[in-house]
This record gives sequence, C-alpha cells and structure tokens, in this order.
Amino acid sequence: MILRQTGLMFVAALCVLLSGRGVSASEVDEWTHSAWLDDRYLVRWTPGADDVTFEVSVATLGYVGFGLSLDGRMQGSDVVIGWVQHGRTIFQDRHVSKGHVEPIVDASQDWELLRGMENDTHTVLTFRRAYDTCDRDQDIRITNDTMRMVWAYHSEDPVPGLPLAYHGPGQRGARSAFLVLRVDQSAPPKHEVLHTWELRNPSVLLPSTEESLYWCKIFKLPATMTEKSHIIRYEPLHQPGNRPYMHHAMVYECLDNPELDKLSRLPGAPCYQQSAPQAHSSCTNIALAWAYGSEGFTFPPEAGYPLEPTAGPRYFMLETHYTNPSMHAGVRDSSGIKIFYTTKLRPNDAGVLSVGMDPNWRHIIPPGQPAVVSEGHCIGTCTQRSLPRQGVQVFGVMLHTHLLGRRVRLRHIRGERELAPLASDSNYDAGYQEFRRLPNPTQVMPGDHLISECVYNSSARNAITLGGLTIREEMCLAVTLYWPRVNLSLCYSLPSLPTVLHSLGIHELYPGSNPVKIKSPTDIANMTLEHRLLSYDWKNNFHHFQEATHSGSFKPLCWHSANPTLLPGTEDHEYFFPNVSRLYREPNAASCRLRKKKLDEPLRVEVSNSIEQNSGLISETSSLNIGPSLRVRALGLLAAGLLCVLL
Repeated sequence: MILRQTGLMFVAALCVLLSGRGVSASEVDEWTHSAWLDDRYLVRWTPGADDVTFEVSVATLGYVGFGLSLDGRMQGSDVVIGWVQHGRTIFQDRHVSKGHVEPIVDASQDWELLRGMENDTHTVLTFRRAYDTCDRDQDIRITNDTMRMVWAYHSEDPVPGLPLAYHGPGQRGARSAFLVLRVDQSAPPKHEVLHTWELRNPSVLLPSTEESLYWCKIFKLPATMTEKSHIIRYEPLHQPGNRPYMHHAMVYECLDNPELDKLSRLPGAPCYQQSAPQAHSSCTNIALAWAYGSEGFTFPPEAGYPLEPTAGPRYFMLETHYTNPSMHAGVRDSSGIKIFYTTKLRPNDAGVLSVGMDPNWRHIIPPGQPAVVSEGHCIGTCTQRSLPRQGVQVFGVMLHTHLLGRRVRLRHIRGERELAPLASDSNYDAGYQEFRRLPNPTQVMPGDHLISECVYNSSARNAITLGGLTIREEMCLAVTLYWPRVNLSLCYSLPSLPTVLHSLGIHELYPGSNPVKIKSPTDIANMTLEHRLLSYDWKNNFHHFQEATHSGSFKPLCWHSANPTLLPGTEDHEYFFPNVSRLYREPNAASCRLRKKKLDEPLRVEVSNSIEQNSGLISETSSLNIGPSLRVRALGLLAAGLLCVLL
C-alpha cells in the first residue's frame, strides 16, 4: 500500500511539474509556418515572444520523433519522442550523444507537451519550447540562424522496458528552415482579386554529363494585363519528383530588344554560353529570386513589385539553375515560378538590390582552409547617388553562396560606425536559401556602405575555387527587397588586379603576355599566372592572402537598372575597406531564467533511458527524493495526479 501511494504521489508530482499553462485554440490552430518533411510528416509552427509552438501530424500509429540539429546529423541533436497509447500521450525530451545509438532522456525536460491525439491513421503532437532553455549541455538554442529540423517515425509504439525500436532509414531525415525570421505562408488577403502568371520551363532536358545547367527562357507579360499591377506573392512550380534538381531561379527584367518577342515563343536556351542569344544580355535587373528550400515569398502590405505593361518592361527572363550531381540520364523538367499579382496597388513599388562579389576569377578561395573570408562591397558613393534623401526600407534579405558557404552576413556601415547587420547567418546551409522577412524594415540611407561577407570552408578541396556561376565555383551575394524602388539593381565589387597579384606574392606581370606570365619577383619569373594559382603554397601563405584581399583595393560595380551601364563616376576608381572606428558587436545573450515550476522543497528525479509504460518520462529504475513539506501536500497532489491520469 505504501509503495502504491508513493507511486501515485510520484505521478501526481510529475504531473504538477510538467503541466504548463493551458494552450488556447488560437495558439495552435492559426499557424504562421508549415513544411512537409516527407509525404507523411507535416510540421507546423508559430514563433512567439519567448518560445516556439510546434505541431507534428504524422501518418503513423507508432512513435514520432522531432528535434533540432545544427548540421542535420542526429548526433548532437535535441529531440522529443512521443506517442499515444490507450488514449494517453507519452512525451519525452531527449538528446543524441556521441557513442549512443538511442536518444538519451534529458534530466531536464524542457519541451512542453500541450496536447496529443491519435485517430485511425495519424498521430498528432502539439508542444512548445523556449528559445533558450539554459540547458546548454543537452538542448540547442533556437536563433535566427538556419536550423535543421530532424525527424523520424515508427509504425509501432515502443515496448515498455525495451530500447526504442529503430525507425528505419526511410522514415527519418533532416530539413533546414528559418524557425523565426521566415516569411509567413499565410494566403493573400481575401479581399484582393488576384491574377496568376506562370513562368514554366518547357520540358528542359538535364545533361547527364555535367552537374550544372543554367537555362534561360524569355516570357512576355500576359496579354490580359492592361494596367499597372503589383506582384504580391510568388512561389515555385515543381514538376512532381523533380524538386531536388531545381537549385535556384531568378527572374530578370529585360530592356526592349527586337529579338525578345521571337525568343518568348521559343523553349529557351542554355545561359552564359557563346551560343546563347545576344538578347539575353539585355535582361540584367533582378525582379524575383528563389532558391532551394523556399516555399515562396509574400510581400508585406506596404509594397508590391511593379508590372507596367505600357511604361515598364514587357519581357522577363527566367534563369533556372539545375543541378544533377548524380548525373541521372533522361531527366526532363518543366518547373518554374508562379506569380500572384493584383491591380489594387500597394502604397510603394518594391525593388530588388543585389550586393556582393562579382562572379569572376578574381574571387579566389584557397583550398584546405576551414574559414576563408570574402567581402563584396556596395560603396557609399553608389548609395549616395542612387537612394532618395529619406533612404529606402529593406524588408527582406536572401543570402546566397554555392557549396562552400558556412557563414554569411550583410554588414551595414554608416559613416565610421557599423550598425547591426541587415541579415546574418552563422549556421548557413547552402542547400537552403530563402528570403528572411525582417520583423521591422531597416532603413538604408544615402552614403551607407553595405558589405556582403561570406565565410567558406574549403577543407575538403585540394585545388583553388574561383568565383563563377557553376555549382563548383563560388558566389557571395545578398539579395535585398526594399521600397521605394530606385535605379540601382546590382551593387558589386571585384578585387583589383594589383590586390590579386599582391595576395599571390606577385610583383609584376609581363605586359601583353599570352598566356599571362610573371615578370617579378625573380624566383617565380616566367611562371604563368595559372601555374601560380595552382601551385601556390596556400598553407603557409594563407594569412598573407587574407590580409592582402581584405586591405587591398577593389573596383566597385554599380549597375544602373534602367540600362546595363555602370553608374557614372564610379567605373574608373578603386576603393578600400571603409574606415570603421566602431565595429558592431553582437549583444550578449539574455540571462537564463529557468522556466520550471518549483515545489516547497526541491524534487530530484534521476532518469534512465528505458521506456516506462506508466509515465513515459521516468523509468522503473528512477529514484525519487521528496522533501517533508511535499509529504504534507500528499493528499492534494494525489488528487491532482489522479485527475491528470484521467484527463
């Protein structure tokens, strides 16, 4: 009898410890974000002021796993395991530690179950977690960086007393996402009359001998569009089964060219090749940008991207970057972009400004290095001559690199002071690139200097990587959405030739030599520049290279969006990194406040990792220390425990 009473007291105390505040229907029925992790697993979530509320709906009657990881691997991940058995939900906060196959139950249970249910086909769990639980050893902080959602499920519930059954290789995975600064996936306002325009590729055959293909297709504005309209949303069009092949897509405005009408009736052609139509070069102003992992972008109510059939561009080019790393043969794709537009205009025309490194061979990434820093500048002279006196409001940013990118930020300098970055990601995933919608638009003023800063990991490469358009080359860009629209579309920079030569230990080249040969210093005289790039001792000269590229001069490339020309007054000058006397420092993380209910005396629970049928959190081998004052409250806790079990 005493043992039974102690067990009931234990369940009651546990119920008190784990029962959080109630959850209202508005918290879990109106979700701001959602993603399919596979065709049977849907996750929805809504960020709050202090925590994030999740709901997973999985087509299984067994256990369900969900969690967070920094790199997509299970090792080091912070997970929850839950299932519904005989109408009762069992829910466990766990983590995956090195050397353990099965996730270990956390001593501190920081994921809070809100409700669980099961019908004939699905298991549904709703739960929440604080951004920072202060459990630094076993939990992962939720930040504005790219997070990896890890997931798994099994067809059967766990067996009490036995280890967790393996879910199998086909019922698990990882998916990158912005948990906080992600564009709401809510539908456009119901009162707006929307029209659609599909920019779809016509069955493009992907090469089976190359990893990358850039395909360009010209489109003409719909004939039904007779007045100015605003794009208020766009989203990808994926051909079923082909989602992994479409890496990113850009939509460019085209200047009037007599060839464009004819090209709009053709299926398109590979971009950036000698055989590509000359008219493609008239399409330079980025209008829309999408990258793998994004489910689209919805513009804020203050702005829309303008389409003007009488006064603006009538032709647009869809540039689709396909990747086929396994070189599958016979793959044809008809994916593209779907545009939603309205004639009910927003208060402001939105614009797109791309900031970063011009994709050129002078952008050099040495091999075998865990952290290579590259910087692309939009100089203050460009913004001074392009932006209105009141500046522009940046409301969205997409950071873009290819395979080596690991950390990216868009730095913001005003005068000699560095402001908070417009966007920053210290856990960047090159396979997931989506616009971040800023919680509040950030003002960029005339004269502000912007820097797209990329950190690459080239440890696995034995040869240099150069800037370029293919997936094996690299890029460093930050694409911003802003209002009001101005005549500046691309604001790039490129290291000057003297900077490149200095970074490679070269003093002088032979003028007019072909191939380009080195004149001095004497120890490398007559060596070709190409050979120097390939044979340079990067291991011993890496720090010199980084210092030379950071402190050396660069050439700004400020492209006027109304015509493909450089902004007058910037094309013949070289600039240096701005003089910044006050660098931006990330604020210290808020002090940890444990969000746990406390009883009169501490309640100590030692948790094993086996599955326990009665509580799902505490195993039969757990010990329970209850202070004297808790014993006084035994009857009350016992009643609460019975009620908890019944509910």
